[in-house]
Amino acid sequence: MKDSTLSPPSTVPEAAPDKALRQEMRRRAIAAREALGAVERQHLTAQLCAQLSPLLSRLAPRSIGFCWPYRGEPDLVAFVGDWLAQGRERLAALPVVLAADAPLMFALWRPGMALMDDAFGIPVPAQREAVDPDLVLVPLNAFDDAGYRLGYGGGFFDRTLAARHPAPLAVGVGFELGRVASIRPEPHDLPLDWIVTESGTFGPFRGKNPI
Repeated sequence: MKDSTLSPPSTVPEAAPDKALRQEMRRRAIAAREALGAVERQHLTAQLCAQLSPLLSRLAPRSIGFCWPYRGEPDLVAFVGDWLAQGRERLAALPVVLAADAPLMFALWRPGMALMDDAFGIPVPAQREAVDPDLVLVPLNAFDDAGYRLGYGGGFFDRTLAARHPAPLAVGVGFELGRVASIRPEPHDLPLDWIVTESGTFGPFRGKNPI
């Protein structure tokens, strides 16, 4: 897979404390993504899916977890529906928040099934059948060339991946506009296995499943 050459330096002042830096990186990335027009977002998402499809074919998971789009994230719902249609044994699941300090549950999802909004206003399956996905598509806000990401600050994905043995493959999905020089990872942070944007597939960052 190709190496990233799109690594603009962070515009956040280097003298600020790391926590403030991370908060500002997150804020800027989300604001830039939400500022995209609908047509441009759809175009970037189509490009991202074109990069993601061959990676999934090579990694060959039988079940994947993904997220309903939130705050301008890439909309992967149709892509995952198409992926499901290509294999009778395939499963897909959406994450469900059970408690603020608990790992996520992944609930079986099929196109057209009944959904309900969770406490954050994000659709989740109304009927919940647990799935333990082989691979999780993890949304990105800010991210860097070492495979580290910034989520929304709740730590849900970090706890979820750490709690599963063996951990599922973690593939970050997001737009290039969120790329920074470094997210300033903390000691407990772990890199993703792969990152996919509209510009390409980057990784592996943890030595798993080289392509």
